[in-house]
Amino acid sequence: METVRKPYIWESLISLLSLVVGISLSIVKFGSEPHIAMLLGVLVASVVAWRCGYKWKTIQDAMIKGITNALPAIIILVIIGTLIGIWIATGVVPTLLYYGLKILSPSIFLPATLIICSITSLATGTSWGTTGTIGVALIGIGSGLDFPLPIVAGAVLSGAYFGDKMSPLSDTTNMAPAMVGTDLYTHIKHMFYTTGVAFALTLIIEIVLGLKYGGGEGNLEQVEQILATLNGTFWINPLMLIPVILVIVVSYKKVPAIPGITAGVIAAAIMGMALQGYSFKDLIDIAYGGYASETGLAAVDDLLSTGGMESMMYTISIVIAAMMFGGVMEHTNQLKVIVDRILEWATSQGSLFASTVGTALVSNMVLCDQYMSIVMSARMYAQAFRERGLHPKNLSRAVEDSATVTANLVPWNSGGAYQAATLGVAKLAYLPFAFFCWLSPIVTLIYGVFNITIQKIEDDPETVLDFMSEEQAAASLKASEQAG
Repeated sequence: METVRKPYIWESLISLLSLVVGISLSIVKFGSEPHIAMLLGVLVASVVAWRCGYKWKTIQDAMIKGITNALPAIIILVIIGTLIGIWIATGVVPTLLYYGLKILSPSIFLPATLIICSITSLATGTSWGTTGTIGVALIGIGSGLDFPLPIVAGAVLSGAYFGDKMSPLSDTTNMAPAMVGTDLYTHIKHMFYTTGVAFALTLIIEIVLGLKYGGGEGNLEQVEQILATLNGTFWINPLMLIPVILVIVVSYKKVPAIPGITAGVIAAAIMGMALQGYSFKDLIDIAYGGYASETGLAAVDDLLSTGGMESMMYTISIVIAAMMFGGVMEHTNQLKVIVDRILEWATSQGSLFASTVGTALVSNMVLCDQYMSIVMSARMYAQAFRERGLHPKNLSRAVEDSATVTANLVPWNSGGAYQAATLGVAKLAYLPFAFFCWLSPIVTLIYGVFNITIQKIEDDPETVLDFMSEEQAAASLKASEQAG
């Protein structure tokens, strides 16, 4: 029987800093990949846990549990990889590119991208599904219009995460109020105050950037070359939009992400075999290895040579290493020690909100998963908010404004790894341009510090509910991860 002690704060900080410093050096200084640095972080956290009395079996089980929490995300990564490959080969993505280049002009492209992705994500409740389908097509259109891809990716992600945090169909939007003890629509209504400001600022920025980069007519010669190449290589037909519509419809019907995205893959594959002469073996090869475009036009070939299950293995390996670290940090109480120390400092309302936002950001870096970040941020501060007479919806809003939207800004987080791989943009390149994602925590922090739209329990007592027990929280986390 093992006898364990509570980690000292300095021990927990050593584990945390070993990960952050190691990854920063790997990416920024050496231009290398973060995987080995992350494994070294796991090693340091494991040594600290061993010092605290945890046996290797317990530490190993913590790693396995962390990886298990990420398995639904890994399954989605695999399916999205096959979807991209099949959708390109059968003409779904080329059709979206073709009509998009025909319709969208350079001057309105960036704000249009933000709005299109916002509407799609609101309707489907998923940021991952939005970027993996509509987002990929918009990246291609932006490339054809000569926009820098990190800027386009930032607009795509801003819209995708706006819908992810505001849609009643989103798992994160349902999880946050349940964790703190308020109802879904009270939570969504309260988020309008901060989300509306962040979205409006983002829209203004996208309009200004659109005028700067799309002030002319774009490279019309290149656009015409792309259109001609797409039309000559792929079967461009409105029928090829059926798989896209199907994914949106089944998502709207609350079909979970895994079967919903799979339906999109199957629909495109059937149409490819029935209408375009693809063999079953052809599609199997593409689903695994991706599509290799050989049109002779570099702008098209560079964009469309992607997809397949194999293309997601880099991202999956990041997720596995990250969740090993998160599992050790959480289950050996190293993260809890850090947060407990923060609570000792958070004596004012402003510092309480700052602690909540900071915990969400750190959790996204350490636990490497937005669901875990939501659970950690909400659970740690739920009682503190109530003891100070603050309505739970203030906490659920702060959690969503900081945990949900910033996961994609951390390269080794499952969200950041997925988005970078799916959109084909280099690590950290889109971070400065994902305006909505980093404006949201700033806005919610300003509202908390200056007491803007912060409501007391007595202002709306009917919507204060019992918050989840530890067992209910764990069950909700598991259900949300399975739903994707």
